Amino acid sequence: MQSQRSTQSRLDKIFKPRNVAIIGASVKKDTIGYAVMKNMLDAGFQGNIFPVNLKYSTVLDRHCYHYIGKIAEKIDLAVITTPAHTVPGLVEECGKAGVGGLLIISAGFKEAGEEGQKMYEQILQTARKYDMRIIGPNCLGILNPFLGINASFATRSALKGNIAFISQSGALGTSILDWALDQNVGFSYFVSVGSMIDVSFADLIDYFGTDNNTSSILIYMESLKDARRFMSAARAFARSKPIIILKAGKSKEGGQAAKSHTGSLAGDDAIYDAAFRRAGIIRVDTIAQLFNCAQALAMQPRPRNNRLAIVTNAGGPGVLATDYLIGNGGRMAELSENTMNKLNEILPAHWSHNNPVDVLGDATADIYRQALEICIQDANVDGILAIFTTQAVSEPAKAAIEVVQVARERKKPMLAVWMGEQDVADARGILEHGKVPHYRYPESAVDVFIRMCQYSQNLKLLYETPSETPHEFVPDIEKVKKIIHRALEANEKELSEHISKEVMACYDIPVTKNKIAKKASEAIHFANEMGYPVVLKIESPDIGHKSDVLGVKLNLQNEEAVHQAFDEIIANAKKYQPKAHIEGILVEPMIDKPFELFIGAKKDPIFGPVIAFGQGGIAVEVFKDTRLGLPPLNMALARQIIRNTRIYPLLKGYRGQPGINLEELAFTLCKFSYLLMDFPEIAEIDINPFMADADGGIVVDAHIALDESKSKRKRQDYQHLVISPYPAKYIRETQLRDGTPATLRPIRPEDEPLVEKMFQYLSKESLYYRFFGYVPQVNHEFLARYTQNDYDREIAIIVEIEENGEKKMIGVVRIIADAWGENAEYAILIADPWQKQGLGTILTDFILEIARGKGIRKVYASVLATNKGMIRLFEKKGFTIKRDGFDMFYVELEF
Repeated sequence: MQSQRSTQSRLDKIFKPRNVAIIGASVKKDTIGYAVMKNMLDAGFQGNIFPVNLKYSTVLDRHCYHYIGKIAEKIDLAVITTPAHTVPGLVEECGKAGVGGLLIISAGFKEAGEEGQKMYEQILQTARKYDMRIIGPNCLGILNPFLGINASFATRSALKGNIAFISQSGALGTSILDWALDQNVGFSYFVSVGSMIDVSFADLIDYFGTDNNTSSILIYMESLKDARRFMSAARAFARSKPIIILKAGKSKEGGQAAKSHTGSLAGDDAIYDAAFRRAGIIRVDTIAQLFNCAQALAMQPRPRNNRLAIVTNAGGPGVLATDYLIGNGGRMAELSENTMNKLNEILPAHWSHNNPVDVLGDATADIYRQALEICIQDANVDGILAIFTTQAVSEPAKAAIEVVQVARERKKPMLAVWMGEQDVADARGILEHGKVPHYRYPESAVDVFIRMCQYSQNLKLLYETPSETPHEFVPDIEKVKKIIHRALEANEKELSEHISKEVMACYDIPVTKNKIAKKASEAIHFANEMGYPVVLKIESPDIGHKSDVLGVKLNLQNEEAVHQAFDEIIANAKKYQPKAHIEGILVEPMIDKPFELFIGAKKDPIFGPVIAFGQGGIAVEVFKDTRLGLPPLNMALARQIIRNTRIYPLLKGYRGQPGINLEELAFTLCKFSYLLMDFPEIAEIDINPFMADADGGIVVDAHIALDESKSKRKRQDYQHLVISPYPAKYIRETQLRDGTPATLRPIRPEDEPLVEKMFQYLSKESLYYRFFGYVPQVNHEFLARYTQNDYDREIAIIVEIEENGEKKMIGVVRIIADAWGENAEYAILIADPWQKQGLGTILTDFILEIARGKGIRKVYASVLATNKGMIRLFEKKGFTIKRDGFDMFYVELEF
């Protein structure tokens, strides 16, 4: 495994080097080595640049070294531009010379067949041996305009800005640099990642996420490796720095499993959509949208909701904006009576009297400003679109000045459309200088507003406080283990409906009673036991969709009907699938509930298990009303999946018709996600239909397919998931000094009310010691940050006791690891009534044990000099203690 020590500093060597060597630097103008060397010299880099090439003594008036090992200075970054076959040896030379990081521009490795693959692997092994990080190979290069670094062969450089751009296509990167210069778009970093032999999207998100010059991260993505690390990095920073992705390859659906609805419903692109939403990522479809969104989010506050007010001096553009808004999920703001009255006072009698607010073509800049101010003050308005067209008496520049002034005074997003070219060029400059995003066409502006709304909504849903599950349930994991083990031992990759339902029942998911009949007389006997009406279905592991072979008979009312149905089903199965192994006929009671739903799962090769939910029945693939989600689910996430289906308005009740028990349905999805989490052997599941009404739901038909390649993995390591689930292994019992029993366990999002209550037991002194004088505002935003942890990066252990039947949280300790799992910051907080009960020692011992188990090498903390109790605890646990300023100590413990 690659050494991860000082990963941050290794990436600093690449992106913030002091000394750069360009291996393959050339005097020939038609070579990449020449282009990279010249770009570095022209960019104004203040560090040292060393050309390396056996053929030359000087390159572009710089002394040229024949070997990198001959350079006296320590090289931070080596840029390799030589042919592929020379690269493995050069990487070895760089490692021996102590080079910090590599940028390999050379192509011809993984994409060049077996020999290229061997070189690729050799390069990676060598880099790991010498602890070097690598960008590339087969890439355009990197730029850091703030340090004058252009280590690329691009024909254009880049302006300074706040966008970190990561591209998986070098050719596209060249075009974007050209476009960005024309559009006056600047970058904090520009990275062409190429084949990503080492440094990945996740590494770069983590690195740029902590960079002060970067306000947003833009990615052009073609494929993804190590989705778990990517999701972890994205979720860590999406809240504070928008991550906007243009994902190529939308049209290709994933492989369709012949026996599974899920295989055809959960295409690759839909799964990317679900993953991006779960991480709080904004997805766009065009390059223009990529930069438009980044610009708007950097310049303007996020909208609270999707209600837009449009102020325009021309009716046509306002109508176009309205049509685009309504057609893409936005809403026109309903202006209040007070707003309408104020507009009537300032506008001519024949103004539009509605939203869009048409101030008419002869409106002055002052009237335009007043209309904007009135609309933006309306509580029903979440954002303003200002549209301006040049007319004989219009004043585009003056109107732009007024827009900028209104935007500065209000905490709502303001977008502008100044239509035309030369007549509005000065006005656009005013808008840009005033940090008001501007566009040439109404649809472009509305598109940005909608995506800003989606970003706000995604973050809101992402950090929604989930309610507790309706009741505790304990799945029979051991029984399911035996079922799956027995099937795989018998080389069975499909579980029959009967066995699939048995698995569901082990996870407390309601299923229909059923029995297998080998002959008609048995079917009649079972039907009489169950009571009529009944259903008969073919039971065969070789038949997925029973209706395709006419293998289902419904609503059978008597013995004669059962006998006839039995014979017909057997005959149909033999006719349509003569080679199918028939285990018998399944006899079940007829279920009569108004809603047929679909619950499914598919194991994606990139994102692991994916949950699908929506409208079910025989037309499930016709309606395709399904929404996807990634496990683990909680009640809030499950509700979100349900709410996003088209059938949801009917499920909650519509026009006097009763709906279904939505809480139970959400809980069923949560239990379903636990099944997928616990068993990586499950490749696919179809539950269709899941019949539901106000009294609850029940599995009527189910099918499970297995993945035999996962049968020998550790079942509880959860490595098949891209989002780390709740780490139940860290739950343990303890007791306070006074004998009070207590539970130590990881914090959950559902614990927000417990945390809020605990803060009521904290004195000003305790808050001062924990937050160094800052007293936090204990609102949802603060509590969500406190309780909603990525367990791969952050573990918070709480102490829970019970008093008079009420659960109370009385203390918490946490470690927050850096992106690469090397170092972790420690923090602890114990409520005042339970201090001096030994909790400091108990919690610290436990969290240090967890840190060691996670491979963390150093735990550190800052502590006020007046906090004598904590200093004594750190001394007792072996921490090194150093004074850090007048009133602070820095402590650390290395493992």
